[in-house]
Amino acid sequence: MPNPFLTLPYESPLLALGDDYFDAVTPATFPQHILRFRNGDVLQQLGLLPEQVSDRDFIEAFGQFKDHDTFLALRYHGYQFRSYNPFLGDGRGFLYGQVRGRHDGKLYDFGTKGSGPTPYSRGGDGRLTLKGGVREVLASEALHALGVNTSRTLSLIETGESLHRGDEPSPTRSAVMVRFSHSHIRFGTFERLQYLKQPDLIRKLLNHVIEVYYPHLLSVKSDQERYALWFAELAERLATLVAQWMSVGFCHAVLNTDNMSITGESFDYGPFAFMDEYDPKFTAAYFDYSGLYSYGNQPAACYWNLEKLAIALKGIVDSAGMEAGLAQYQPKYAEVFCDRTLKKLGIPSELAATLPADLQRDLLLQTIHLLEETHVGYHDFFTALTQQFTPQWQTEPDSILTSAVEKSDPVAAELLKGWRSLYQTCLSQLPSEKMADVQTCLRATNPMTVLLRSQIEAVWEPITTTDNWQPCYDLLKKIQNPMMAQ
Repeated sequence: MPNPFLTLPYESPLLALGDDYFDAVTPATFPQHILRFRNGDVLQQLGLLPEQVSDRDFIEAFGQFKDHDTFLALRYHGYQFRSYNPFLGDGRGFLYGQVRGRHDGKLYDFGTKGSGPTPYSRGGDGRLTLKGGVREVLASEALHALGVNTSRTLSLIETGESLHRGDEPSPTRSAVMVRFSHSHIRFGTFERLQYLKQPDLIRKLLNHVIEVYYPHLLSVKSDQERYALWFAELAERLATLVAQWMSVGFCHAVLNTDNMSITGESFDYGPFAFMDEYDPKFTAAYFDYSGLYSYGNQPAACYWNLEKLAIALKGIVDSAGMEAGLAQYQPKYAEVFCDRTLKKLGIPSELAATLPADLQRDLLLQTIHLLEETHVGYHDFFTALTQQFTPQWQTEPDSILTSAVEKSDPVAAELLKGWRSLYQTCLSQLPSEKMADVQTCLRATNPMTVLLRSQIEAVWEPITTTDNWQPCYDLLKKIQNPMMAQ
């Protein structure tokens, strides 16, 4: 049987743009290939039956890179912690190929990480640590299961080399990963062309992005109107993504412009973390000394990145059109964050629409205030709400989270008392027969398993000491089905 990865109907729209946007590269060779993760869900998106794809197929295609001759390292720049860096680009990965999803017809990229040095490695070895690969597998699968617009991981192959890193105990093990995403074109791809003063290439790339990723805008005849609509949609997509992160308590950690996808998709998970207690100042990256990319700063950080993209597009896209697009960001963020947070409180969109807007707002703000002031576990709070919910709450505010009141200090108890009253007021305005919908919404929205750092370290320990992967696979199964009782 031929390797199914080698017979996929690959397309080459990015290659057709020309080599102003990338460099052709050669993969590294590795002494060992052990498949540690394969994503059956992604295989089905490609129209492949998991049982018909062998581990050897993965290794040949994405570890040994057999019988495939086009590997493209993309060129880009970017603002890294708000300092412009013109020395970036794909430094330890490349675009392996592009293929359409069997069911949705959308174009997807296979992008490697840890596949060897490129012209943009800046003296690095182009490798990925095995732990870094495991973390990205867990992050992408956890976020996908929580309804976040994220890249996925297709495969992770351990490659048998010893690496030395400053942020991990060394020597550490090596791996090559394949990411499955809509596009590897970044904000920084445009910023590089603006830095090099190549407006013709900016326009060519922008037209490519719209044609491939926003084809519904092609019917707009005016270039400037089409560009403005595209920028506004990108702003709304990014605002939606950030609201998704915030609602699940996720901190990306490195929101540089080279980590911003032109499709508004989350990718490239380095020192990410899900926060435990609600804390706007929670910072995931140990090197983010100022807290620039803290949990609470994420909406503003991504808006700043959009502003920088607008500067890169100046002269191509009308400034008034981009200003109008930027103006869509905050309202869209507020809309999605409110909707997702109300769902965490058991109030689905159709029921929220029946409540006065000021009541929705007050419940949202008071919930956040309660979480911040009491330092209660962010996920624990919503888990308790889900597990303890009863229709009696609609008429008996004193019965809401009573066990939490008993365990609180007096100040926290008073805050919770005020919140209970407001929550009960919201529930009382819903039809009594809709209490079952509230319970269903709670169970469908609030995870029983959250990917905290302690869990990652707990499954990594047996991998390093006895090469025991079972705890990791057990955790993976839980985060892929996070709403199920464990």
